[in-house]
Amino acid sequence: MSTNKKVAFYTLGCKLNFSETSTIARTFREEGFDRVDFSEKADIYVVNTCSVTENADKRFKTIVRQAQKVNPQAFVAAVGCYAQLKPEELAAVDGVDLVLGATEKFKITDYLNDLSKNDMGEVHSCEIEEADFYVGSYSIGDRTRAFLKVQDGCDYKCTYCTIPLARGISRSDTLHNVLKNAAEISAQNIKEIVLTGVNIGDYGKGEFGNKKHEHTFFELVQALDEIEGIERLRISSIEPNLLKNETIDFVSQSRTFVPHFHIPLQSGSNEILKLMRRRYLRELYLDRVSRIKTVMPHACIGVDVIVGFPGETDEHFLETYNFLAELDISYLHVFTYSERDNTLAAEMEGVVPKNVRHKRSKMLRGLSAKKRRAFYESQLDSERIVLFEGENKEGYIHGFTENYVKVKAPWNPELVNTLHTVKLTKIDEDGLVRFEFLNVKETV
Repeated sequence: MSTNKKVAFYTLGCKLNFSETSTIARTFREEGFDRVDFSEKADIYVVNTCSVTENADKRFKTIVRQAQKVNPQAFVAAVGCYAQLKPEELAAVDGVDLVLGATEKFKITDYLNDLSKNDMGEVHSCEIEEADFYVGSYSIGDRTRAFLKVQDGCDYKCTYCTIPLARGISRSDTLHNVLKNAAEISAQNIKEIVLTGVNIGDYGKGEFGNKKHEHTFFELVQALDEIEGIERLRISSIEPNLLKNETIDFVSQSRTFVPHFHIPLQSGSNEILKLMRRRYLRELYLDRVSRIKTVMPHACIGVDVIVGFPGETDEHFLETYNFLAELDISYLHVFTYSERDNTLAAEMEGVVPKNVRHKRSKMLRGLSAKKRRAFYESQLDSERIVLFEGENKEGYIHGFTENYVKVKAPWNPELVNTLHTVKLTKIDEDGLVRFEFLNVKETV
């Protein structure tokens, strides 16, 4: 039995947070800690927080209570975006011992000399202007895919968003270091890498506010395509104004980049886009979708959309709904607008009642289900390559095709983390797709 102290992690929010949790976990391992599941008894519980939605704020307290229930004497630390924005608020939560801001979170083990419980959480947080250095990270060991962070922070000033306040200015990893990290991931028999960041299309800006792009996002994509041993590369969310034709065309011919794009829209109304201070209008968005579908008709396109933004009338919402209904996209991520402190949107007039926000959200979620179903139906009878996941879900193994169709088959542990060519045959009652193996003996 190991006598090492035990640490457990809980991650709220985005892929970027998952990659950073993994990096923080590796620093604990280097200090001799054993990582355990969050449901198990640990000496330290670390919660990586998110501030994007109201719900993430509320969930933090619930998670802290869960940890305390398992071990009331455990040391509880909070890191991440919410910890940077509202450190005192988190420190006041019953059971929290340490709160670390944006610059301190990667040095968490330096703050753990004494693991005794505090009456009030100790705060170490910086002015966000000090978050001008870059810490590379990637997640590994818990999935068949890895999240590789290539960029952090954002220079955009969207009126609803706290991310620049929580993560600072846009800055990037060096191309050399991204390629080194990708090679390390490849060496661990991980088949897929998802590129992640706050605004990855802005890749290339150096540290310390250097706005010169050392390399472009397109150059990053070209270089990563050369890495040996990686079967798949996936671009996570990318702004429509930064997704250039050269990148779309390259992906269509690429050896490893898959035909799947996630492109935030936020609103289908130009009037609302201007209030949001987005850097494009709906016409550009339509152009990006058309370009992708022209060179990759089978591509999967996901869309972020916000409902209930201040000033969004019924007419504006219907503009968004109809725009999305006619657009050749595959699914939606729907966010119900929630006021965030220190944002311009929180001071705007035309507040949409919460019951109206929820009604609009429900309508768009219904549209998303129809879009996903139509996309899955369009893929039936096609040949695709599936990467199988590692979890037994009620007797089934799940996997994703290169263009993000989710499939299922009876559980077979030999399929975990393998790639197979299949023919998609039918949609099951749960909405997932069944298939036939076309290469029964082949395991890539």
